[in-house]
Amino acid sequence: MTTQCYFAPELFDGESFRKDVYFSVNKGRIEHVNESQVIDALTLSGLVVPGFIDVQVNGGGGAFFNAEQSTECLEKIVSAHGKFGSTGLMPTLITDRIEVMQQAADATAQAIAAGQSGVLGIHFEGPHLSHPKKGTHSEQFIRPISEEEFAVYGRQDLGIKMVTLAPETVPFSDIERLIALGVKVCIGHSNADYETANAALNVGVDGFTHLFNAMSAFTSREPGVVGAALWDDNSWCGLIVDGHHVHPLSAQLAIRTKQRGKVMLVTDAMPPVGTDDTEFDFFDGRKVIRTGDRLNSTTGELAGSVLDMASAVRNTVNTLNVSLAESLRMASLYPAQYLGLSQKGHLRSGADADFVVLDRRNLLVEQTYIAGQVI
Repeated sequence: MTTQCYFAPELFDGESFRKDVYFSVNKGRIEHVNESQVIDALTLSGLVVPGFIDVQVNGGGGAFFNAEQSTECLEKIVSAHGKFGSTGLMPTLITDRIEVMQQAADATAQAIAAGQSGVLGIHFEGPHLSHPKKGTHSEQFIRPISEEEFAVYGRQDLGIKMVTLAPETVPFSDIERLIALGVKVCIGHSNADYETANAALNVGVDGFTHLFNAMSAFTSREPGVVGAALWDDNSWCGLIVDGHHVHPLSAQLAIRTKQRGKVMLVTDAMPPVGTDDTEFDFFDGRKVIRTGDRLNSTTGELAGSVLDMASAVRNTVNTLNVSLAESLRMASLYPAQYLGLSQKGHLRSGADADFVVLDRRNLLVEQTYIAGQVI
């Protein structure tokens, strides 16, 4: 593969903005980043930023991972989100039957074995959740961890593995077993008190799924899961900045309170992302209805979002008054660090050539590159 050189009038390398930058890409990696002029460099006429990484993606482009567990489904999801700057995804399966979990694992393994762009692993959001905090998850499938689930979680062909669970419903010995299997364990859909959530952190839990949503609240006499999330310096929190899931002041407070680098943007995206679809079939005979940029189950609950990562960045800048640099880090560098991907989330020498060209004025995506290939 020949080396391709690029010229970026403005580039954000993951830490700072740089002007008039040349960089070269070879075999999917960035080789050199400097200000020395290169002949025949291809000009990228916009702001070049690291590709976005989303650790919670249920669907997109009309595809829903719970409805279809196949590499074709994953391709549709990656393609839909790629248009909005996402270069790495954790396809997310919400609470479902064990057979669906097994089929989702098979599809993920096949995608990774084939080198399918954008698929980093798999995120199982449930089924080991709290009934009081189930949200829109189907109650009939909520259950303890059995050996069948452990067989799925123990697979070594799934890339990065994440499981969201409620620690009050799962023995700590099971959490330790998950971690020993290489699973990143997050707290979510949990009604745990602070002591239980903090104890789970002490045995190796390292994340919180969609902070504030479907978790016990911070109150005067009981800090709850939210209090544990905000107090702990070593864990990461996903934040849905769509104007519906979290009040802007609550989001700002979390960003101000949490240690820098530990809040990452997530979408919790559903099938309508990238389409004009206004509804889709859900569990238990329900539908999810789209009203503008809001999704609700026909039983009333919020049911994921139609958020994309580029919009999440814009919302973080425009409604939360967070700097563009920090908003970009929340969409790229911090999720990469959470997932342990040292070659992603930045655009320095040796990094994966996953980058996005944004319109500088409106922060709209003009082009997305994965491993140096435009998609």
